[in-house]
Formats: sequence, C-alpha cells, structure tokens
Amino acid sequence: MGAAFVIALREGIEAALIVSIILAYLQQLGRADRSHLVWWGTGLAVALSTILGTIIFSVGAEFEGTAEQVFEGLVTLTAVGVLTWMIFWMRRQGARIKSELQEKVDTALVAGGVALAALAFFAVLREGVETALFLFAAAEGTAVEGGGVGAQLVGAALGLVLAVVLGALLYRGGIRMNLRTFFKVTGVILIVVAAGLFAYSVHELQEAGWLPFLESRAFDLSATLPDDEGIGAVLRGLVGYNADPGVLEVVAWAAYLVVVGTLYLRPTQPLPSRRVVMDAANR
Repeated sequence: MGAAFVIALREGIEAALIVSIILAYLQQLGRADRSHLVWWGTGLAVALSTILGTIIFSVGAEFEGTAEQVFEGLVTLTAVGVLTWMIFWMRRQGARIKSELQEKVDTALVAGGVALAALAFFAVLREGVETALFLFAAAEGTAVEGGGVGAQLVGAALGLVLAVVLGALLYRGGIRMNLRTFFKVTGVILIVVAAGLFAYSVHELQEAGWLPFLESRAFDLSATLPDDEGIGAVLRGLVGYNADPGVLEVVAWAAYLVVVGTLYLRPTQPLPSRRVVMDAANR
C-alpha cells in the first residue's frame, strides 16, 4: 500500500502542478476563457490512462506459469526504467517546468484551441501512463498474496486524491509547498521502491529461466521475519522486501540502490536559462 501511495502521490502532484501552471498562466494572460480546453485535454488523458492501466492489469491476469513470470518481469523492468528516468528528469528539469510550460502555452494560443487541449492532454497522459506502469509493478512486486493487490490500489487511490487536493490548494494559493524539497525527498523514497521492484523483476525472469545464474538463496528469514505477515508484510508493501531472496536478487537490489542513489544525490549544476542559451548561440 505504501509504495503505491508514494508513486500515485508523486505522479499526481506532477500532473496537478502542470495543470495548475497552465491555468494560472492563462488567467495571467486574461485568457481564462480557454481554461475549459485544458480541462478537456486533462479529462481525456485521465480517461485514457485509466483504460491503459486496466488493460495492463487485465492482460497480466491472463498469463499463467512461465508466461506470467516473463510478462510481470518485463513490465516491472520497464516500469523501473521509466521510473528511474522520471526521477532524474525531474531532478534536472524541475526548476524549468514553469517557464517551459508558459512558452508552450504561448505557442498553443497562437495555433488554436486544439493545440492548447493537446498540450494539457499529452503532459497529463505522460504522467498517467507512468502511473499505470508503476502501479502494476508495485501491485505485483510488493503485494502480499492476492489481497495485497487490492491494498496497493487503495493506496494509489489515496495518493491520487491527496495529490488532487494539494494541487487545488496550490493553484488557489491556499498552501505554500517547497516543491524542490518535495520532489527530492520523494525521489529518494522512489529509488528505494525502485530497487525493490528491480530485484522483483530479476526474480521473475530468473524463475522463468531467463537468468539461470546465482540462483542459490542469499539468506532465509522466513522463520523470523516472514514477508506475508507482521512487520515483514509492511516492509514488502513499502519496499518489496523478500524474506528468502536469491543471490542475484540481492546483488541487483544493492547495485541499483548504490549506483542510482549515488548519482541522484550528487550535486548538480543548474541548467542555463533559455535567454543565456540564446545569447551564447548568437555570439
């Protein structure tokens, strides 16, 4: 439940932030009459994302045995790749989201109403598709038996509801939120979640016979800290804890955490502004 909550909250805040920036800028320009186009694009993106998520879960339920393990392993691995890219993209580009969106709104207003709706549609759809992938991976990789999937979906619903509420309050100025700190902290949490999902994808592909090496058990804590009850179940729901992982799973988990965590926490140079880039190009 915890992993899905954090994922949905993070993605929901990003989508809400995008919509809020577009709506606020339209109001600033005196073009609030075009706001309904933003809502049309947003609504269509949410609907399409929901359909895509339903398809992913439905297709996954159709597979059995080795085919199921391959499907879940590959989808989870894809989700980890997209999640990793998203974390670093937001870390690098987050400070420029507002200015870039405002530039795109200016262009869309000149091009016409369809362009403005398309801007909101594709921006929100990207977050929706990412969310669908992440939730499937989290539901399969951190669920405890069959009932765990439902718990993860409940966590996702709670995260999305909270994201909508926070987005509305941010837009109306009801609260102030340090988004840089929010994205940095949730980024660290998501790296830990992604490490567990990466280990799970390795486990599934290994079970399917795709990775036939380092298959022996690294350790077995099933008797003292089982992953299907108590604290172990909580840890599995949060970070994908496995009580009896294989050696390759542990190596994959540790390697992802160390490499991605180190790269994420290293200091970054701020991106040059658009004006600086243009001035440099004209010299």
